[in-house]
This record gives sequence, C-alpha cells and structure tokens, in this order.
Amino acid sequence: MTISHYETPLAFTNLWNSWTDRRMIDHYLIFCDTIFNRYKDVVKYWLTFNEINCMTLGYWGAWLAGGVIAKNEETNINAAHYQLVASAKAVALGRKINPHFQFGCMLEMAPCYGYTCDPKDAMAAWIDMHEIFVYGDVQCRGKYPAYKLQEWKKKGLHIDLSDDDKKVLKEGCVDFAAFSYYMTRVMTTHDDIIKDATLVNGNLQGGIENPYLQTSQWGWQIDPVGLRYSLNLLYERYDIPVMVVEIGLGALDVIEDGKIHDHYRIQFLKDHIEQMMKAIEEDGVDVLGLYPWGFIDQVSASTGEMAKRYGMIYVNKQDDGSGDMRRIKKDSFYWYKQCIASKGKCL
Repeated sequence: MTISHYETPLAFTNLWNSWTDRRMIDHYLIFCDTIFNRYKDVVKYWLTFNEINCMTLGYWGAWLAGGVIAKNEETNINAAHYQLVASAKAVALGRKINPHFQFGCMLEMAPCYGYTCDPKDAMAAWIDMHEIFVYGDVQCRGKYPAYKLQEWKKKGLHIDLSDDDKKVLKEGCVDFAAFSYYMTRVMTTHDDIIKDATLVNGNLQGGIENPYLQTSQWGWQIDPVGLRYSLNLLYERYDIPVMVVEIGLGALDVIEDGKIHDHYRIQFLKDHIEQMMKAIEEDGVDVLGLYPWGFIDQVSASTGEMAKRYGMIYVNKQDDGSGDMRRIKKDSFYWYKQCIASKGKCL
C-alpha cells in the first residue's frame, strides 16, 4: 500500500505550497497514524511515497510528486528533503504500531546506458543515475551520499538538513527497495552523435534511441534485460530485498468480435518476467514480487488519455468521453491468471 501516490491535497498547496513547508511532515504523520492503526492487521508492506525521485525531475516533477509549485532547484531539493524526513518518521511510527510492518522506498527506475564505449559516456550515464540513487541512498542507507552534497555545495544550494534530521534519516531506513520499471535510456557526450540521433521520450525522461531495442506505440523503448540489470543494481547497492511495483505496456487496444487480443502485452510481460526469474535463479537477487501496471484500464498519467491502455481488463471509455464503462477481459487477463497461479511456470 502506497501512503502518498501523487495525490497531495490541493489545500496544502494553496496554504503552504505543499512540501516546501516543513509543517507538511506533521500532517503526513497524522495521516500515517490513522491508516497504520486502521490497517495494522491487514497490510504488511508499505511504500511511503510513490516515485519520490520525481520530485527533482524538473519543476513539473515536483508538482506531480508533491503538489509543489517550484520556483528554483533549491525549492525542489528542500521539498524532497522534507518528504524523505517524513518517510523516515513514518517508518519509525509504523514499527511502533506493528513491528511486523515492512517499509519500502519507491523509485522511478529508468537506467541510463552510455551510447558508446567512450569512458566519458560511461561516466555521464553513471552521473545521470545519481538522480535515482540519491533517494535510495537516503532511504536505504540513512544518509545523503557525498556526490550529492558536493554537487549542491558547488551550485551554492542550501538544504535545510538539521542534526535532528540526520538522526531521523538514520533511524528510519526502509526494509526493501521498490521501483517502477518501464524502459531504459541512452545518453552520450558526443555532439556529432546527438546531432544525427533520433530522440525518444517516456516515463518522464528521455534520451537517444537505442538501436538494439523495440519501441512501443508511444515511443517508449522496451528493454526486458534492463529489468534484470535494475534488480541487480539495486540489490547489490543496498543489500536488501527488492520489489517491482510497477511495470507494463501502454498500447492501443482494438475490440474484435467483442474481444481484445493483446498478444503484445502478453509478450511484454512474459519477456520481463523471464528476466526477473533469471535475476532470482542465476544472480541470487532477493525479489519480493512483481506487480503489473495495471490491472484495469485508466487514464494514462503520462499523456492524460484513455487511448493509451495498460490494463488487462478493457474499460469502454474513450478520450472524447464516450463509452458505457463496460468491462472486457483481454487475452492478457487469462494469460496472467495462469501465470500467477503457476508462479511463472507456464511462461
């Protein structure tokens, strides 16, 4: 269960500009106390914030992930810091209410590859990954990494990090690392390559087209091996169990004789689950679970349309508002039902 999933109350934005104000922490904890006690015998796994690293993916990222009307980078990093402190305090609170609770961070995972074997490309891709790792480092290790503190110092950015905050972050580390995964990205330091390259975008980020990968109808590059890479990357970095809590394919589904034959979605899930199994069986990664996005069609967050469908159940609602909302089980529904019943043995 995700405590805050891109739905910061508008009232707090109007009152304080939301997470730019430290007082948000206390109000978040009131909510946590309520739901922890209400569901203490029902829910075991908790995520404190959805894709928390999106807080610093541009000014629009802060609005999406925290209801923040951002004015500059310093505003963003402090709003994100207050969320990280709130997360750590929520973990401590939850463990007092039910010691069996398990808490996880939730990162938007879009690994970056270097386009060439030029060491400069490898280094640039690694530095780009810092925007993912910094949040995992704080929530899993309990402190800000040196590379990020150094970056802020060089930029002259002030973070409201008190000694008490440092203690709270250290005591509120999570039990597992969760992430969303849809695609990987490619970048280069070579201007001549950038000039002639095809650019692709997806899941709030973009880069150069990877010639070794297929691309979805919405331009997101499909990389099953990248999931195995991501699982290994986070497991080795934090040495705690990992969980894939979002993964899926947005596609244009067509009704044929009252049915939806979404073989492309089945293939997408099959290929990614196979790579997850390799991470478990061949690499020894401790994977708690994988949860597709999503079970039922809904408005796509990235494009604001119904036409881009992720579900295994079709919802008869169109972008123009037409449709009677009736549900149709897609082929992927029946396939995935068999898949989870057999724990992946029917792949």
